Amino acid sequence: MAALLAAAPVLAGQQLSMKEAAGTDFRPQTMAAVEAMADGETYAQISDDGKQIVNYSFKTGKQTGVLFDANTARGAKVSRVDGYIVSPDGRHLLIQTQTKHIYRRSFTAVYYIYNVANNKMEALSDGGPQQAPVWSPDGQQVAFVRDNNIFLVKLLYNNAESQLTKDGRRNEVINGTPDWVCEEEFAHNASLLFTADSKQVVWVRYDETQVPLHTLPLSDYTYKYPRAGEQNARVQVMSYDIKSHQTRTIQVPLDADGYIPRIKATSDPTKILVFTLNRHQDCLRIFAANPMSTVCQQIIEDKVDKYINEDAYAQVHITGSSILMASQRDGYNHLYLYGLNGQLKRQVTQGRYDVCDVYGIDEQTGDVYYAAHDNGPADVRVFVAHSNGKTDCLTPQAGTSSAVFSTNYKYFIHTFSSLDTPPVYTLCNQSGKVLATLIDNQALKRKYETYDMGTKELFTLTTGEGITLNGWMVKPKNFNPANRYPVIMYQYGGPGSQQVRNAWNIGMNGQGAILEQYLAQQGYILVCVDGRGTGGRGADFEKCTYLRLGELEARDQVETALWLAQQPYVDKGRIAIWGWSYGGWNTLMSMSEGRPVFRCGIAIAPPTSWRFYDTVYSERFMRTPKENASGYDDVCPLARASKLSGALLLVHGLADDNVHFENTAEYVKALVDADKDFRQLVYPGKNHSITGGNTRNHLFRQCINFFNDNMK
Repeated sequence: MAALLAAAPVLAGQQLSMKEAAGTDFRPQTMAAVEAMADGETYAQISDDGKQIVNYSFKTGKQTGVLFDANTARGAKVSRVDGYIVSPDGRHLLIQTQTKHIYRRSFTAVYYIYNVANNKMEALSDGGPQQAPVWSPDGQQVAFVRDNNIFLVKLLYNNAESQLTKDGRRNEVINGTPDWVCEEEFAHNASLLFTADSKQVVWVRYDETQVPLHTLPLSDYTYKYPRAGEQNARVQVMSYDIKSHQTRTIQVPLDADGYIPRIKATSDPTKILVFTLNRHQDCLRIFAANPMSTVCQQIIEDKVDKYINEDAYAQVHITGSSILMASQRDGYNHLYLYGLNGQLKRQVTQGRYDVCDVYGIDEQTGDVYYAAHDNGPADVRVFVAHSNGKTDCLTPQAGTSSAVFSTNYKYFIHTFSSLDTPPVYTLCNQSGKVLATLIDNQALKRKYETYDMGTKELFTLTTGEGITLNGWMVKPKNFNPANRYPVIMYQYGGPGSQQVRNAWNIGMNGQGAILEQYLAQQGYILVCVDGRGTGGRGADFEKCTYLRLGELEARDQVETALWLAQQPYVDKGRIAIWGWSYGGWNTLMSMSEGRPVFRCGIAIAPPTSWRFYDTVYSERFMRTPKENASGYDDVCPLARASKLSGALLLVHGLADDNVHFENTAEYVKALVDADKDFRQLVYPGKNHSITGGNTRNHLFRQCINFFNDNMK
């Protein structure tokens, strides 16, 4: 440690402990489970103790009432509210309790129906925990999934329960909730809805009979996981007529190996929108499906070069007369407004920037609300695009902004942060004027400033190939440019991702780059650079890695290290790199790129061949292994194992359902065959996040000890 600490300045303030840096001591206060109410004037939120659902005014931020109180509700009793779903008529709530997570987004829970008028609560079902409940538009029925089947509860008939499907079986058929790969890669946990007249239930049926099984190590847990090139679940859209009890198969024009990433209801009971993707994911089609006649009519087609960005189906907003959706068809992610018949009304946004979030459209005015990187990829600002073509920025300050709008778009909750400002929550009117401050996190900021924190700054560099890259840097307090500091590079680098943001929650453990600040106190400089393939800079920059994931990303991390080595304040012999998941892949690719610039590196939960990863993600960027064998086999850590340079620590959880442990196991074999030394850390029973109990503290301590041992 002596050589490392020689560059460290004499510090006077408080020093971060390892446990503080690895834990949640600096987590900012947030607003969770905020729901804009139908009246347009109020929003609801779960109280801090989980006992109440409280109503607040959008105009003042003051409490206006209590929607639900576990202490005073009559009937069934609950100890804590995990979530809630308000019925369309506002007369009932579904109260979510006893939540148990399945995968990243899916969970089961015990739900209760709460009657607001008579303060009474009853169980939604006595048959066991439920998944993905949804209200009918008239507020009189609830459909939900249990054990892969769909059930219906009718409030007007004393909560009478009926079973709509009976073919659901684990690892065979799923009704109403997506299979593992569609949940993970299409970012949703439900595919179940009612028609606008509340007379029919529509859902996606997933037949995963032919999908290969995967078993987690040291476990008897098995589930269906399709790897690149393998058989996916076969999908169909089904409808059930509640009055006649008739089940129908909707005739969706879909390739046998195609996907249905979304279904959406419209205001027309004869129209359900079905979104389809071909297996290459470069053609998105939207069909208007009639659940009664089962006939489908294509209304929108979006074809783009290489692949469809997931914003195209994840950010869709449907009103009584229009469809608002994103597309990269002109080279940047922009918004397009269609009628329900698929006729394009107008392109809402345009320019050399990406839209990154969509809040919706005010049907009364035609105004569209969204967030965009108009001020550069590191900043996000909130905008309104008026129907007359004029655009106004509602949050002009540099930093990262997001919004939760009232249902009538007269107000919004604005969340703002920057590198040096923890999240601030304010209430604003539709012009962006601040009406009230809800949370300012000033106590956190004062606490943060009592420690000897380093400086955070954004910077750009130009690589030897002439590519301009964006980064952030944390320098130790009392940084002396005459000294030479060791550097640790953190990165992720996956397609469309961004780590370089003018935001508070940056770094390996977020919270104002708290883990990086701990390392800065040890005398390190911390650097993060978004290489080619990352988001916020248009389709060309994002998609240039197509078919050869990892090649350009690794080259850019090596180029970053070479640029750092030229800076007079950097010790070029002591540069390290680390990352998690895709960042672990990128670490291994960078350490074996061919230019030995890294003293050491840490790869946490890394993929090591896209042949081991799932169909939807791998093939979106790589096509199938049959079509692109060289991309899979020549551009991967397994193929580069013999070129590994620098000390390496591999970390993986044995219960990782996302990036299977086999990735690390196969890479270990390759390293042994190449006679390469390395260290390995395995966490039994831990998934891709490697969390729970003391796990994160233990993990990060091992990582920092590894850096200290190898950067002397």
